[in-house]
Amino acid sequence: MQVFLYNIFLALYALGIRVASLFNEKARKWLRGRRGIFGQMANALQRKDEKRIWVHCASLGEFEQGRPVIEAIKAQHPGYKIVLTFFSPSGYEIRQDYDGADYVFYLPMDGAGNAKQFIELVNPSLAIFVKYEFWYHYLNQLKKQGVPTVLISAAFRSSQPFFKGYGGLFREILKSFAYIFVQDENSKQLLSSIGITNNVVVSGDTRYDRVVQIAANARSYDLIERFKGDSKLLIAGSTWPDDEMVLREALHILPDDWKMIIAPHEIDDKHIQQLDEMFQDTNTIYSQLPTSHTGHRVLIIDNIGMLSSLYRYGDIAFVGGGFQKGGIHNVLEPAVFGLPVFFGPEYDKFVEAKALVSRLYAFPISEKEHFNSLLRKLMEDDKRRLSMHKAIQAYVAGQAGATDKIMSVLGDKFL
Repeated sequence: MQVFLYNIFLALYALGIRVASLFNEKARKWLRGRRGIFGQMANALQRKDEKRIWVHCASLGEFEQGRPVIEAIKAQHPGYKIVLTFFSPSGYEIRQDYDGADYVFYLPMDGAGNAKQFIELVNPSLAIFVKYEFWYHYLNQLKKQGVPTVLISAAFRSSQPFFKGYGGLFREILKSFAYIFVQDENSKQLLSSIGITNNVVVSGDTRYDRVVQIAANARSYDLIERFKGDSKLLIAGSTWPDDEMVLREALHILPDDWKMIIAPHEIDDKHIQQLDEMFQDTNTIYSQLPTSHTGHRVLIIDNIGMLSSLYRYGDIAFVGGGFQKGGIHNVLEPAVFGLPVFFGPEYDKFVEAKALVSRLYAFPISEKEHFNSLLRKLMEDDKRRLSMHKAIQAYVAGQAGATDKIMSVLGDKFL
C-alpha cells in the first residue's frame, strides 16, 4: 500500500513540474534536461568493459559534499569511471562540464521502469548517494541487482518520516544501504532507535574537507581588492530578497570604515536591477566596476563562481536562505576563512550551522533590529573579532577528515 501511495506521489510530482513549467524557467529546464535522456545515456555509455561508480547529488550543495569523495576515488582508484547525476537543474546546469566525472546526466524521474533501465545502462559497481534523496525504486533496483550502495554525509532529525509511525517504507529504504556515513553522533543514535545499527559510521561532513581545499586554493580578485581598499567588509552570500531587505536596513549602521558585498543566489537581470534600485546611490555592480567611479559602499556581484573565494576578503559574513523554507546556504565557506556568520532563523536542518551557533561563532537572527544590534557590537569590537577569526579557522580545520574515513571503508570493502 505504501509503495502504491509513493507511486501516486511521483505521478503528482511529475504533473506539478509540467504545470509549473508553463511559468517557471527552472521547471522548464527540469523537463528539457530529461527529454531523450535514455537515448543520451545509451549513446554515451557504449563501452561494456568499463568499471563505473554512480554518484547521485540532489543539487549543487550536495555536489560540494560529494566532490571530495569523487576526487579521492579518481586519485586512488583511477580504473573506475564516475557517472554523476543531478536531480535539480541548479546542480546540473552549473556542473555538467565538471571534469572530475566521466559522465554527467540528469537523473530520470523515479519509477520502476526508469530505475531498471537506468541501472542496466550505467551498470555500476558501486552507488553513492550524497546526504539525502531516497528514491525508492532506484534503491530497490540497486538492491535487486546486488549493487552495493552507500550514503555519505547524511544527517538525520527526529522530525523526519523515518522515525514516525507511518514511516515503514522510508525505514525499508534505509535498509538498502550497505553503509551509512553520518555527520554526527545524534544521527547514529536516531538510526539505532529504528533498528539500523550495522555499518553506520560517524565520519563527519565532507564539506569541511571541501572548504579547506577551497581556502587553500582561493582565487584573488584585483577588482575586489580595489573596492575594499583599507575598509573592512561585510560579505553577504547566496542571498534571497528577504535577506536583502535585512541587509538594506543594516546599511545605515555601517561604520565609515566598513563596506558591503552582496552575492545574490539568483543573478538574473531582473533581480540584479532590483538590488541596484534597493541600494541606489550607494552601490555599484561588479561587471561595471572597471569603469565605475570610486566611493561606493555596496558592491553587487552579478556572476556565479566567485563567492567561495570572495570570503577571503571578508571580516563578517551573512549567509542567505535563512528566511526561506529550505533553509540556509553554505555557512562553512565563510567560516573556513575565520568569518563570524549571520543567517536567518531557518537553520535547524543543518548540523554544521548548529555547531557554529553553539560555539558562538555564528548568530541566527529573526528580524532586522536583532541583526543590527548584534552586527553593530561585532563591528565595533576589533579585539573580539580577531579572536573569533582565529578560533573559527582552527575549529573548521579540526573538523576535516571525513573523506579519509569514508575512503578507508570504500577502499577496503568495495573498490
